[in-house]
Amino acid sequence: MDLSALEKRLEELLNEINEPPANKDKKILSLACQTKLSEQKLKDNLAALHQSLDHLRLTIKYIMFDLEATRRENKYLRKILEGTEE
Repeated sequence: MDLSALEKRLEELLNEINEPPANKDKKILSLACQTKLSEQKLKDNLAALHQSLDHLRLTIKYIMFDLEATRRENKYLRKILEGTEE
C-alpha cells in the first residue's frame, strides 16, 4: 500500500467517524477488514522481497566465486601456453 492509498483510507475513516452511529458500525468494520487485508498483503510482499534479495545475494556470491575461478584457470592456462611457446 503506497502513501496516497494510506492517506485515502485515513480520510475515509475520519469521514466515517463523523457519520451517524447507525451507518458507522458496518462501514468501520468493513474498512477495518480491508485495512487488515492490505496489511497482510503488505507483509506478504515484504517477505517475498526479502526472499528475492536473499536469492540475489546468493547468486552474486556464486557469480563472484565463478569469476575468480575463471581468472585463476585463465592464468594457469596462460602459464602453460607460455611454457610451450618457449
